Formats: sequence, C-alpha cells, structure tokens
Amino acid sequence: MAYSSNGKPGGLNYADSGVNIDKGNALVESIKPFAQRTARPGADGRLGGFGGLFDLKAAGFNDPILVAANDGVGTKVKLAIETGIHETIGIDLVAMCVNDLIVQGAEPLFFLDYFACGKLDNDVATSVIRGIAEGCAEAGAALIGGETAEMPGLYADHDYDLAGFAVGAAERGSLLPRADIAAGDVLIGLRSSGVHSNGFSLVRRIVTDQGLDWGAPAPFAPDHALGAALLMPTKIYVTSILKTIKATGAIKAIAHITGGGLIENLPRVLPPRVAARIELSSFKAHPVFRWLANAGGIDSIELLRTFNCGIGLVVVTAESDADRVLKVLGESNEIACPVGHIIERQDGDPLQTTGALEFAE
Repeated sequence: MAYSSNGKPGGLNYADSGVNIDKGNALVESIKPFAQRTARPGADGRLGGFGGLFDLKAAGFNDPILVAANDGVGTKVKLAIETGIHETIGIDLVAMCVNDLIVQGAEPLFFLDYFACGKLDNDVATSVIRGIAEGCAEAGAALIGGETAEMPGLYADHDYDLAGFAVGAAERGSLLPRADIAAGDVLIGLRSSGVHSNGFSLVRRIVTDQGLDWGAPAPFAPDHALGAALLMPTKIYVTSILKTIKATGAIKAIAHITGGGLIENLPRVLPPRVAARIELSSFKAHPVFRWLANAGGIDSIELLRTFNCGIGLVVVTAESDADRVLKVLGESNEIACPVGHIIERQDGDPLQTTGALEFAE
C-alpha cells in the first residue's frame, strides 16, 4: 500500500496544497553560482545555510558603524509580471536598498532577498535572482542569503513580490549627513536612468487610460517597446559616490530621490536651519516625464513629488569644492550638474523651486 509523507494511506502532502519543496530546493541549487560571483572580502557568497555570515575585519574596517536598509520595487513588479520581462527587476531591488546606504556614507557589504509567489516558476525566479546577483556585483555587495516563499491562496499563480535587505558599514565619524551644511553650499544633481522604481501605480494608470499595450512603441522612445522602456532598471550609484567621497572628502550630504521626489527627499538630509533652492531649468528631465505629464495631465508640482524627474541623487558640497566633486563624478561616468543652492531657512518650506521644469528631446 502506498503511504503519503504523513504516514496515512491516501493522506495529503505539502505538494497537494500547492507548495513544492523539491522545486524550491532545485531553485536554491540553480542560483548558487550567481551568489558565488558576488563574493567579496568578508563574505564568500555561498548559499544554503540558516543564516549568512560576514567578517567586518576581513573587509578592512577598524571601528565600523553598521547601516541597514530594506526596500522593495513597488508595483513595478506588476509590470515585470505583465510583460514577462523578469531580468532587470532584481537590479531595481538591489539599487533601491544600496542607494539608501551610500547616501549615509556607508559601503554596501551584503544583501539578502525575499521572493514570495503563488506558484513557484523556477525559470521566472532564476531570472529575477540573476538580476539581483547582477545588481549586487555592481554594488560590491555579497549576496549571502535569501528566502523563497510559495504561498498559494495569498498570491495568484503567476504573481510574485520582492523585498531586499542590505547592510553596509562606515568608519565611526564618517557618516553622512555632516553637521556643517550651510547657506551657499551647492546642490549637485546626478542623472537618473528613468522612472527608477517609484510612481508605477500612476504610470500603470496612465498606460491603461491611454489604451496602450506593453508591446506598443513607447511614445517617448519609439525604438523600444513601452514595457521594456519603462522597465529600465534603477541606476546604482555606489561606485561613483564612494569614489567621490574618498577622493574629495567634500560631500556633506546626499539625498536619494525616491517616492516623494525632490520635494520630500532632499529636505530629509538638511538641518532645520537651512532650506534648498532648486533651479528647475538647470537640468533636463528624461523624455518619459514629459510623456507622463502630458498623457496624465499632471502638473509640475505633482510630477516633482511623485517622480525623480531625471535626478536620482542630490549631493551637497561647499561652493569651493563643487568643481572637484563634479570632476570626479564625471570621471566615474556620471552625468551631473549644479541644480541649486542651500539657503538660510525663514518660515517657508524646506525646499523652494525657481524656473520651470524642462525636458530632454
């Protein structure tokens, strides 16, 4: 007589409920090579244990402060599912976490991911995790662990969601923002790669209202399909920012321009005695933002508080150091330019704008 795994004739097993342990084990084996390629001093990039290990001494730190960040990719993951393009969403996941580490002056050390789905499709999961490993390699972070959860009944069969967890470190006394931010300091904007990973609920609403298909030519980039163009991954700024911090010692603060845009994110790194003044005409927003504004009837203020509008990071430095900072950023292949100044704050908002937003062709 055949017995199920619970020892009862004809009884149920876990697979009968929709969870396949064997497929999960096979996935772990298939992604081990990706993790191994992210090995760095302090971690060997192996997977499969109950927890990941990291040796701060081997990584070269003397008196480190740990900095942790976690994030997801929001409803951009829905776009990946609907288009069937899963290769880059993992890069987004890493970028959203490690960019939050570097704005505090911390070097990313290691990363863990959480992949939840209704029914595990190993091809899809492998594509996603390959992208995570690619992002980790670009950020210099070891992929030391993760979790795959198959949860039928909570997610539809083809749906999945992602969360990422990154830990970095900085030597004591070197964390950002610094206390010497003052009126007259220059704000330098670093160009984004596109929408990054914020505002996609609004993006998807606009696409639906316009009656567009993900495979149609993108109105803002006709040589590319709309879905693929919108899935351009979030830019990872780790290498260029760490190089600039070390080479100049002149960065006082950095803001990661995510949900809330320039209006909400830049004030987060400023002391209450000062405000930021942004000259909107000083940079050209990516053409995707012109299309979103026109197609959705979005006014400039709503655009600025929903999207990055072409600026992925803002760096604060003294006016006397601005040219040095721009030079190192340029050598690191960043497109960067001055976008405003720090001013004394009166009773007004912590961020002021002048001029009008302009768009690249």
